[in-house]
Amino acid sequence: MQIKHHLKVKPYPYQLQGIAYGLEKRRLIIGDEPGLGKTLQSIGIADCAGAYPCLVICPASLKINWQREFEKFTDKRALVLDNSTRTTWPYLLQMGMYSVAVVNYESLRKFFVWDIHGGKSFRLKDVVFCPQIRMFRSVIIDESHRVKDPSAQQTIFTKGIATGKPYVMLLSGTPVVNAPADLVAQLSIMGRLTEFGGRARFLADYDQNGSDLSRLSRELYSRCMIRREKRAVLTDLPDKTRMDILVSISNRDEYDLAAADLAAYLREYRGCTDREVRRKMRMKALVRFMALRSIAAKGKVAQAVDFIRTFLGNGKPLIVFCSYHDIVDKLARTFPGAVTITGRDSLAGKQAAVDAFQSGRSMLAVCSIKAAGVGLTLTAASDVAFIEIPYTYADCCQCEDRAHRIGQRDNVTCYYLIGRHTIDRTLYDIIQRKKTVANRIMAADDDIPQDEMYFDQLVTSFLNDNGSMQDRHAESPQIS
Repeated sequence: MQIKHHLKVKPYPYQLQGIAYGLEKRRLIIGDEPGLGKTLQSIGIADCAGAYPCLVICPASLKINWQREFEKFTDKRALVLDNSTRTTWPYLLQMGMYSVAVVNYESLRKFFVWDIHGGKSFRLKDVVFCPQIRMFRSVIIDESHRVKDPSAQQTIFTKGIATGKPYVMLLSGTPVVNAPADLVAQLSIMGRLTEFGGRARFLADYDQNGSDLSRLSRELYSRCMIRREKRAVLTDLPDKTRMDILVSISNRDEYDLAAADLAAYLREYRGCTDREVRRKMRMKALVRFMALRSIAAKGKVAQAVDFIRTFLGNGKPLIVFCSYHDIVDKLARTFPGAVTITGRDSLAGKQAAVDAFQSGRSMLAVCSIKAAGVGLTLTAASDVAFIEIPYTYADCCQCEDRAHRIGQRDNVTCYYLIGRHTIDRTLYDIIQRKKTVANRIMAADDDIPQDEMYFDQLVTSFLNDNGSMQDRHAESPQIS
């Protein structure tokens, strides 16, 4: 399919089809299954149309990822809205310093609403929006099933912001969660509900027993929706796709203090010339590396919960890998329907968890990197997420291959949640880009570096990354 675009990557054929559909329809739902690149397609539509400034409304855990994706795929800069830009964001967009603004659902009121009349129970006509929302020429609404309740505040705010915009793109793997009524608010946000006769007519036609849902499907596909499943486009996809998702950590001060302490110790290590002393310092440094990794992991839990909740909202099962028991326990408490597979579980308990997940009785499996990384088949899911970064490339592959194995019919998508400005980036870059190096830095059996040369590469990468982070802190306030 021939589409003139200026994207920095070459979209797959089905993604070009999605971009072309969006350019034609302008106000649409991209309902592809997770992992098929709804983000790239919506960015492609906005960029090909030149529909800037663009506003992205998304879950909190995906804000930084959206910022990075826009800057990865286009030549446009994206601004994540936070307290430091609460009053300046309109100026930054108007001056052309940024072309995209990214905001989470919970912050819509803070950034775009001036006043609300009518008390706690209000309607769209009662909301006074800031006039700067008129500058947006396109709005991307990620995980749009979050605004399926017409009476919810976030739905009302989203509707008000999107009204009148030339391009409105709703992204959701499950735009219909429970019943056709879930589409009412989403169609209204797109300004297309009148094409279905309005709310009352839509509910009368499609939200009753015996309704002709095949007719609704035809109407949606012809007017405003495109949806593909992984198995339908497998010829376009690699068998395994990795995606790194940058998230903020909640314990930044604790992390920065520990990182500065480790950096000072490593500089002392590099200045040491006594081989035996260096060996002992290397062992102590590894303990500090592990402690820093633990702090980063614990700081990601809140964002990980948001990511998991968002993903499960698509109706797809998910495998999550981590190492620390307290993180496993936190996730198990937050998602009581999840099964866990860890070193604390008996063989019978592990098998019962696998059976529950494979049979569909549970949609979430929370697994230990070491205990569940081998010998198990979890092909009920084609999506895997890592809250913690494994130490070796082999560990990554072993965990990913719980889903990517015989019996799996779909492309497997692997999400790595990386703490912004943390050791996660150092470890991830080493194990993904220097696979053989990574496996020699960390021994598979005891996680202890066995070769000084390769350990020194880890030290160099960390010090370089830590120095860059300090420079960014000094230059400007963090956007997160």
